[in-house]
Amino acid sequence: MRRRTLLAASLGLNLGATGRLLAAGASASAPKFLLVFLRGGYDAASLLVPHASSFYYEVRKDIAIAPPSSELTSALPLNGDWGLHPALRESLYPLYQRGELAFVPFAGTDDLSRSHFETQDSMELGQPSSGRKDYGSGFLNRLAGQLSGSSPMAFTDQLPKIFQGSEKVPNTALKSLAKPAIDTRQSEIIAAMYRGTPLAATVQEGFALRQELMRDLAGEMQAASRQAISAKGFELEARRIAKLMRENFNLGFVDVGGWDTHVGQGGATGYLANRFDELGQGLAGFAQEMGPAWKNTTVVVLSEFGRTFRQNGNRGTDHGHGTVMWVLGGGMRGQRVAGEQVAVERATLFQDRDLSVLNDYRAVLGGLFQRQYGLSAAQLSQVFPGAKARDLGLL
Repeated sequence: MRRRTLLAASLGLNLGATGRLLAAGASASAPKFLLVFLRGGYDAASLLVPHASSFYYEVRKDIAIAPPSSELTSALPLNGDWGLHPALRESLYPLYQRGELAFVPFAGTDDLSRSHFETQDSMELGQPSSGRKDYGSGFLNRLAGQLSGSSPMAFTDQLPKIFQGSEKVPNTALKSLAKPAIDTRQSEIIAAMYRGTPLAATVQEGFALRQELMRDLAGEMQAASRQAISAKGFELEARRIAKLMRENFNLGFVDVGGWDTHVGQGGATGYLANRFDELGQGLAGFAQEMGPAWKNTTVVVLSEFGRTFRQNGNRGTDHGHGTVMWVLGGGMRGQRVAGEQVAVERATLFQDRDLSVLNDYRAVLGGLFQRQYGLSAAQLSQVFPGAKARDLGLL
């Protein structure tokens, strides 16, 4: 255990009490799941554009996305009701056309606080909104407990609430590996401290393993820089995550911030468009980097809530309710907008301000877990107590 802990520390990994190391592995052919959490509540009505709604264009005069047309700034056609933000033209739209991407609008939770922190906690716990909550039990931790041969990893600085619980889950942040916490000089000093002791070989092995990983990642960065999609921002992190999930982990989590667009969020171009572009490139890069394992992988993109349907006085949007879930995977039946839906008009808004929640995120995820892992109703009730799984036929 001590040996593994030292090796992990040299890589910047927090393994908790499990002592799991990369070498623990997870079969490349085993089902894999990654949850990407957009912290801040992204504007789902800009991502999935209700282009058939005249009300949408009435109340979003400055930030609406034009209906599908030959113009590059118009929405990408999905069906007669919905379009996709044009920033995703080169990254995720091809996946949609291949049937590897679907969207679930009117999704979310029954939490009505419109508070980032309260709603994020509520979603990560995955417990009923009423009654006593166990704040030390996140739903991905409970899922890990139901899976045989589970190999989870949180790709975050701190262990998120969603992975807290009885299963001991490691965490590591990959976004800053290009700038190692321990440089060569510091490594030599540490190695000298242990020279001549029983731990000397272990310390040297740990630094060697770290250097090997850094060389691999450096090569990966150089290769990506020659791709049409440049390796920057989230794409670099997503490719690093894929590199580890391909062979070593089968259950992952990463969060992406910067989605609280109260002021100047933009429309087809601008701040939010740039965020979508970065996220889309990252997800496309993840799919590419997974290689053959992509056929067995499911990725879900989720946010704590959507935003107000009307734009505010600062050409932005405020905290809302219903959002849109994204579901990606190489083996899914996508190319559709799934789940319960209603026409987008003033009469269908929740409290005359937000998209409604018609598809509970726990039910949607439960249906995916049922398909992907073959979990029984009893097992799903452990993951999402009080929720009934809803199979949308995406897998």
